[in-house]
Amino acid sequence: MKNDRPRIRDVARLAGVSTATVSRVLSNPGVVSQQTRASVQNAIAATGYRLNEAARNLRHRRTGGIVALVPNLANPFFAQILSGIASVLGPAGYNLLIADTGPDGAGRLLDYAEPSRADGLIVLDGALPAHALTGRIPLVEACEWVPGLSAPRVKIDNRAAAGLAVDHLADLGHRRIGHVAGPPGNVLSIARLGGWRDRLSARGLTPDEAAIWQGDFSLDSGQAAAAEWLAQPPGQRPTAVFLASDAMACGFIAEVQRHGFTVPRDLSVVGFDDIELVSHVSPPLTTIRQPRWMIGRVAAERLLRRLETGDTLDDDTILPVELVVRGSTAPPAPGV
Repeated sequence: MKNDRPRIRDVARLAGVSTATVSRVLSNPGVVSQQTRASVQNAIAATGYRLNEAARNLRHRRTGGIVALVPNLANPFFAQILSGIASVLGPAGYNLLIADTGPDGAGRLLDYAEPSRADGLIVLDGALPAHALTGRIPLVEACEWVPGLSAPRVKIDNRAAAGLAVDHLADLGHRRIGHVAGPPGNVLSIARLGGWRDRLSARGLTPDEAAIWQGDFSLDSGQAAAAEWLAQPPGQRPTAVFLASDAMACGFIAEVQRHGFTVPRDLSVVGFDDIELVSHVSPPLTTIRQPRWMIGRVAAERLLRRLETGDTLDDDTILPVELVVRGSTAPPAPGV
C-alpha cells in the first residue's frame, strides 16, 4: 500500500531548502533566519506534514513528558499556574503530565522522578522530601519550594507581600490586625506569618499572638478561625484580619456574616492569591494578587533552558505581586 503521508523531504522541496534546514526549524528555530523559518512553516502547513514525536523522542533519548507535582488538584489556585506551564511546553513539543502529591499520591513520587518516566519536573509542593528529588532528573520549583533542595525557584516574595496587606489595613486606621496562617511548617505559611509580624512591628503595632489562628488554606479552616474570632470578647477582637489564602478568607467572611456581622462595617478582611472566585463573592475580596499564570510560564521556560543547555545554576526568579483593593476592607467603625 502506498504511503501518502507527507514526509520531511516534501516540506524541503516545497520550501526550497534542504531536509537538514527543515529539521533545524523544527528542533532549534533560533539558528534559522526568520525568512527561512517562514518558508518552512508555510510548507509544513501546505503539505500537512506532522512530526513523528515518538521517533524524535527515541532518537534524542527523551520521553517528551514534563511532570508537574501538585499538592492538591482540587485547589483552584493551581489552575492558572498549570495553564502557564502548558502554554510553553506544548509549542516546545512536550506533554504536560500532572501528579497529585496529596496523601494518596505522595508514595508514588519516585515513580515520576525517573528518566524513563519524564524528562523534567516542575515541583509545586514544598512539603516533599528533598532527598526523594535530588539527583534524578532536571527540575524547577514553582510557587512553593522544598527546603534543602538545590534547584531553580520561581516564586514571589511572600514576606513582603504579607507586608502589603498589613500596610493597607494599618493605613485605613486598624490597630488590632489578626492573622489566619496556613498549614504548620509550610514554607508559604511561615513567610506570610513572618511578614505579618515584621510589618506590624515596623508600624509600631504589637503583634498579638492571641490574634493568630491556625488554618490549612481551606474554606473550612477559615470558617473555624472565624468561630475563634467570634468567641473573643468584643473589645479584644481584631478589627481586621489578614488570611494567608483567599479560600480561608471566603470561609471566614461567610461565618462572621452568618452570625450577623457585616464585612467591612464590623470587620475588614484581606486574602491572598486573587483566585477567580473572589471578585464575585459578597463583598468582593481585597487580596494580594499572585501572577500565577506567569509563575507557571517562567518555570516552564526555566526548565526547558535547563534541559536544552545543561544549565545547573540554582537561582531564584522573584515575580512581582499586587494589592487588589475591593469591598472587604474599610476604616474601622468609630469608637472601635
